[in-house]
Amino acid sequence: MSTPERLWTPTFALYFTARIVSMLGDMMIPVAMSVAVLGLGYGVTGVGLALGAWMGAFTLFVVFGGVFADRFHPLPQMIGADAVRCALQAGLAVYLLLGHPPLWFIVGTSLLGGVATAMFQPGLTSMVPQVAVDPHRANGVLRISQGLATMLGPALAGVLVATTSIGLAFAVDAATFAVSGICLLLVRVPRFKVTDTESTWHNLRAGWHEFRSRSWLWAVILIWWVLGVLVWGPIHPLGAASIIEVHGTAAFGYAEAAFGAGSILGGLVAIRLRPARPLFSGGIAMFLFPLMPLGAALVPAVPVLLSLYAISGLGWAFWGVQWATTVQTQIPQAKLNRVAAYEVAGSILAVPLGQVLAGPASTAFGIHPLLFVAAIAGTGCAIALVATAPIRRLTQV
Repeated sequence: MSTPERLWTPTFALYFTARIVSMLGDMMIPVAMSVAVLGLGYGVTGVGLALGAWMGAFTLFVVFGGVFADRFHPLPQMIGADAVRCALQAGLAVYLLLGHPPLWFIVGTSLLGGVATAMFQPGLTSMVPQVAVDPHRANGVLRISQGLATMLGPALAGVLVATTSIGLAFAVDAATFAVSGICLLLVRVPRFKVTDTESTWHNLRAGWHEFRSRSWLWAVILIWWVLGVLVWGPIHPLGAASIIEVHGTAAFGYAEAAFGAGSILGGLVAIRLRPARPLFSGGIAMFLFPLMPLGAALVPAVPVLLSLYAISGLGWAFWGVQWATTVQTQIPQAKLNRVAAYEVAGSILAVPLGQVLAGPASTAFGIHPLLFVAAIAGTGCAIALVATAPIRRLTQV
C-alpha cells in the first residue's frame, strides 16, 4: 500500500478536516477582530488588548491543558473546547449584529476563548502519532492545510467584512468550531488507559523536568521570546493599522492570505525534504520570515506587499514542519502532551506582551519604526537559530 493511501485513513481524514476547519476559524479572528475593534473606535490599543487577552489566557492555561490531556485524554478535551469557542464566537457575533459591544465585552470574550484554546492546543501534537502512520508526512500535510487556512481565513474575513458585516464574520467563525467538534466526535483512536495517578502538580513538575533537560528545546523557546515581544506580538495590530491606512481593509486581508499561500508552498517543500539536521534547516528558512514586518513597514504597492508576505509564509511553514516533527519524534509519547504544553506556552508567552505594548509603543515611537525594528529582530532570531550549537547539531530521529 502506498504512503498516501496509508496516510489518508478515515481517522486521519476526520482529524485533518477538524484541524483545517478549526484553523480557518482561528485565522479569521485577527483580521475580523482588528477590523471590528478599529471600526468601533477603540484604536490600536484596543486591538492589542483584545488579541493580548486571548493570547495571555492561552499562555497561562496551556500547561494545565497539557497535563489534563496526559492524565485523561486529549480528544474529549478538544471537543469540549470547540463547543466553548463556538458559543463564545456566536455570542460575540450576535452582539455585533444587534449593537455596539463595549471593549470590556470583546476583551472578556477573547480571554475566555484563550482559555478554551489552551485546553484544545496540546492535544494537536500528541494526536498526530495516534491518527497517522507517518508523522513527518502528516505534519507536512497539516502544515499545508494550515497554509490554506491562513490564506483563506483572512481573505474570507475580509470579504465578509467588506460585503456584509463584521458580525457575520464572527458567526462564520463560530460555525467552524462547530464543524471541528463534530469531526472530532467521529474520530476513533485506541482506548486511553490511565497509567499516571500522580497529582497535577507532580505532573507539572515532571513536564518541566522533561522540558528543561533538552537544551535544543529551551534554546528555541528563549529565541521565541524575543520573536514574540518584538515581531509576532506587534505584527497584527501594527501591520493592520499600517496596511489599512494606505491600502484599505481588503488589502490587509489579501496580505494575510498571501502569507497563507506561501505557507502552502513551504509545507509542500517540507514534505519533499527530510534534512538530517531539521532545526538547522528550518532556521535557515526563517531568514525569509522578516519580510512580513518589512512589507508592513514599507507598505509598497499591493503586488509587492503580497509577494513579501508570501515569501515570509514559505519560510515560516518550512520551519514549522521541522519543529513539529522534531518535538513529536524526540519526546517520549507518554510525556508529549505536557512537554508540548510547555513548548507552546514558552513559544508564545511573550506574544501577548508584544500585543498589549504595541498600542502605547506606537503612540510613543510610531507604527512604521516599530515594524522596522520587528524586521531587524526577526533577522536576529534567525541568526540565533542557526548559530546555537544544540539547535544546529540536533539530528533527525
